[in-house]
Amino acid sequence: MTAAKNRTGGLSRGERVGHFLSPDGRTPSSRKKNRHSMQPDHAEKDSKADKVITGALPDILAIIESAKARGGTEALRKFITKMLPESEEAEVAEAAEVALEIIESVPVFLARARQEAQTRKIGSVVNPLLDHAENYYLQPMDLLPEMTLGLAGLLDDSYLVIRILENLEKGPEVFLDWDLDYPARFLRRIIGPGVARRLDAIAIQAMQDVAANLSELWSQVSHPA
Repeated sequence: MTAAKNRTGGLSRGERVGHFLSPDGRTPSSRKKNRHSMQPDHAEKDSKADKVITGALPDILAIIESAKARGGTEALRKFITKMLPESEEAEVAEAAEVALEIIESVPVFLARARQEAQTRKIGSVVNPLLDHAENYYLQPMDLLPEMTLGLAGLLDDSYLVIRILENLEKGPEVFLDWDLDYPARFLRRIIGPGVARRLDAIAIQAMQDVAANLSELWSQVSHPA
């Protein structure tokens, strides 16, 4: 196993992206995801996920494209080199590639989560949590501002989205059934424990803000009419 693989999680590219999905590679409702792709397959994404991209998601997509145009992956490589100074050039390049994959997947994750909430009629609780993550994403000056850091400034936003989605999986029933542990661990190492802890606190506060509704929701999910 190469040093690059060790420092980016000990996984090959195919193994990395497989960690984003459930064991059978499918969501609970559609069961049509591609196990070997970080994102759902393009045909399904175009026909379904695009239909539920509302609210802040078009703005998030625009922010990502703007960051890519203003510095591209070079901004990611510079940031990773600073945060992981022991890494070799090839390792930094691989880490930047993984980071970009995660950033570009966030709008799909959010769209899928809204679609799942709508399908299961639990949008009244799930959507405020997603709104919280999206609102943070739209802040020009957050913990890692994209205005000055380019794509690297979207790492904290992506981490918060993933942490909120992970928290949604802690109920009695699975929500998206995606294993987001690897991207969460990967981003935590890149952004550093200090920033990660502050984002973890934001994610927890978002859950606490809907705690009463969430308890009622879990009860309804566990005891369907």
